[in-house]
Amino acid sequence: MPRGKYVNHKGRNRNFTSPEQLEEERKNEEKKKWRKTQEASSSDDEDEEQEGSEKGSDDESSESEEEAKGASSVIEIQNPNRVQKKAFQKVEEVDEEEKPQLSRKEREQIEKQKAHAAYQKRHAEGKTAQAKADLARLAIIKQHRAEAAARREAEKKAKDDKK
Repeated sequence: MPRGKYVNHKGRNRNFTSPEQLEEERKNEEKKKWRKTQEASSSDDEDEEQEGSEKGSDDESSESEEEAKGASSVIEIQNPNRVQKKAFQKVEEVDEEEKPQLSRKEREQIEKQKAHAAYQKRHAEGKTAQAKADLARLAIIKQHRAEAAARREAEKKAKDDKK
């Protein structure tokens, strides 16, 4: 008896499956397959006979079977990560004018572009604080240049008068 959890297979005798045993297993599998096909075909025949007598009730029972499968009929699941099967939509039902759903990043990028365009428009009109500061700075620079030009004119006249 080996000690420990793991068994070492080295040095043991090997067991080979005999060809007769393999053939028996293959025949058993074929019999099982044949039985399954026979059962499926016989159940299909029985279903066809029942459908002839009950046309309307069969549709209702298949829908109730689909709804009753699993624990979903007993327990209401509110898992946001659960992926539900999407129902197929017919071509007539799909709205052609419906805009495609944008991702959060795309929406934020579009909003950012719109906000930037609106800011540039207000800035060009002189309504933003930065535009007002720029205009005030420009007014001061114009005033300094005008004073410098007036000073130069005065110096030029003074030189002309001396000559």
